[in-house]
Order: sequence, then structure tokens, then C-alpha cells
Amino acid sequence: MIHQACISCGEKYGADEIIYSCERCGDILEVKYDYDVIEERIKKSDWKSLPLSVWRYKDFMPIRSSSKIISLNEGGTGLHSCQRLAGLLGLKQLYVKNEGENPTGSFKDRGMTVGITKALELDMKTVICASTGNTSASLAAYAAKAGLWCIVLIPSGKIAYGKLAQAIVYGANAVQIRGNFDQALKMVLELSEKHREVYLLNSINPFRLEGQKSLAYEICDQMNGEAPDRVILPMGNAGNISAAWKGFTEFHKLGLINRLPKMTGIQAEGAAPIAQAIKNGNNDIVPVDQPETVATAIRIGSPVNWKKAIRAIGESKGTAETVTDREILEAQKILARSEGLFVEPASASSIAGLKKLFESGKIDKDEVIVCVATGHGLKDPDIIMKTSESPLEVDAEIESIEKLVGLARPIPATVVSR
Repeated sequence: MIHQACISCGEKYGADEIIYSCERCGDILEVKYDYDVIEERIKKSDWKSLPLSVWRYKDFMPIRSSSKIISLNEGGTGLHSCQRLAGLLGLKQLYVKNEGENPTGSFKDRGMTVGITKALELDMKTVICASTGNTSASLAAYAAKAGLWCIVLIPSGKIAYGKLAQAIVYGANAVQIRGNFDQALKMVLELSEKHREVYLLNSINPFRLEGQKSLAYEICDQMNGEAPDRVILPMGNAGNISAAWKGFTEFHKLGLINRLPKMTGIQAEGAAPIAQAIKNGNNDIVPVDQPETVATAIRIGSPVNWKKAIRAIGESKGTAETVTDREILEAQKILARSEGLFVEPASASSIAGLKKLFESGKIDKDEVIVCVATGHGLKDPDIIMKTSESPLEVDAEIESIEKLVGLARPIPATVVSR
């Protein structure tokens, strides 16, 4: 029923084969199912009565035994109706799917619960990843829960401290390399191929992406069995937009939704190989040797899932856009100050991209739109302190405070005397 297949040549591999690329053509793999089997399974299942979570959708996942599941109660994140922000932008219906509500504060937990569970099914003892931050935090947490040894490679000086602190406190063997994320990913691939007992859990591993597709399932269930008109996501390594599209198409194949959304990917200007390819009408990307952006989570110049992302955008009749660091930081503040949602810069790129696409006429004001916010703002608090207003400081006197903050009327003497 379940197997792996190359996205280019279609070569098939067993569900338990530990392989990260096609042996025939070298391209990446995806997990394939017999959907007739899944359809029969869900007819007999009580999955719709379960609380929202990744494992509500166990019948859609490539895991054989529930006894192996490693969970921190991931998924079930809020789909926030953002009417104040919609009004500011000139839209009618805008929602933000806040993935920062996951256990380690990012969407990576959806994939890691499935990836670590698969590692246990394969009897692996050590897991490894390269990371710009969120993947290392998530892998370290789930490896700790499972009792597995965890190794993470991160670019030296290029990772937000909020994320690095998580990897360290969860007990990962964190190694900083003098290089960028793409170099780190190349190294972990080589290490996992050389040491077959080490299981790689970057998004090149198709089983990890199976957990991330639950994002799409949840959006549909939270919208009462409907898909939105458009879903806008940040793109770094591009696994998430690919996984979400797979989730939507699976629900559609199984008759659980009647239509599919347009998938829209956003990249920072200094790290935008996929968006540039789509804007230029190309089928191939030109990697960025030295990617740069304040949005560290998407500071990736050679995304491993670029073909999947281009396919998702093309099949869905979606699009891609680039945004500047300034636009990202402005969007971060607008979302926080209009809706009370604090997200990290990479997450805010979806809002920045929405604003830019709407103002250029590529998005209609009547569309029902879901922006995915991929990580919590406390993942990278330093950027806020560097780019925002400093706290006001006065003497500890009521009158000084009133004058500074512009209170319209004096505080009654009875209150002052207290």
C-alpha cells in the first residue's frame, strides 16, 4: 500500500528502505499510497471525532503501529480570523494559521513527530539534521522524548539564539560549521550515507513531510470541510508548501473537499531561487551562493524541495513573490499590532507577500485567504529589539508618566495617594 517513488523517473522503493534520493536518476523521493485502501480505512475510522492534532489523521500517515508514536501534542494550531488586518489591507476574509502554537514553536513539529516515529519503526538509534534553527529545535525535542541520540549541524553565527537555546537545552549534540545551511545539509547527507545507523530528518526525508501535510487537513477541517481560495506560505527549503499541497490534493482525491486552493510561496529577496524561477517562467532554479535575509528560517540558497514547490505552485495555478527585509519587518509589526499575533520574521513574509501581491493586483479582495505563520516571534527576539522603538524611561512619578504617555485626564488624588 505504501512505497517511496522518485518525483522525476518514478523509480519505486520500499517503505522501509533508508534512502534519500533516487538511485537511478538522483532526484528526491515522495511517499505514495493506495488511496482506495485509505478511503476504506477512513470509512471505518472515528478520526473526525478526535481533537485536532497531527495524529487525528493517523489513517493518512505512513506509520504501521500506533505503539511507536512519539508525540508532544503537536498540531491543532489556531486558524485565526484576522478581520482588523484584513481591513487594513483592503481584503474581505483573511485567516492566519499560527504554527507558532506547536510544542517547540514552529511547524517543524508536525513533520518531526512522524519522522521520529518512523525512525523508531526502522530501529534507528541516532538522528541528524542540518538547520537554520527550527528544525534543530524540533528534532532535539522529539529525539529527547524518544530517547534517541541527536546531532544537529548549524551555520556558525547564522542562527537565532532562541532556536539555538532550544537545541542545546533538549540535549542535542549541536555543531556549528563555518559555512551556510546548504553546506551543512550536504555534510549531513554525506554523514548519513557513510554511517547507515544515522537517520537523516531534514525535509529531503519524505516521511517527515508526511507529517507536515496535516497542516492542510486541519485548515480544511477548521473551515468546515472547505478549502480556502488561496494559501500563502514562506519558502525556505520548500518542504512545507509541497507538503501542504499534497495534503489538499489527498483530501480532494478522497472527496473530503470539493476544490483546491492556489498555493502561493514567498521568499526573501536575498534568498529567492524558487520565486525568481517562477517569476521568470523557468522550470529550473539558479541557486543563490550567499543567501542573505533577516528572516533566518528561510535563508536558504539551494532548497532541496524546489521541484516539489514549483510543481505545487504550477498545479494549483498559484504564484510566488519576493519581499524585502524591510517589508518583512513591517509585516511582523502590523500582524502583532492589529491581531496580537507575534511571529518570527520568516513567518511574517507570508503577510508581506500578501500585501505586495494584493497591491499589484495579483490577488482579488474577495478571495478567502489563509496565510501560514510558521514560527513564534520568541524564536528570534533580537531582531525586534534592534529594529523597534526603545522603551520609554522616566522618573518613578505619576505626573512624569502621565505627561510621557499622553493620558488625557489626571489620575484621581485617591488613586495617587495609594
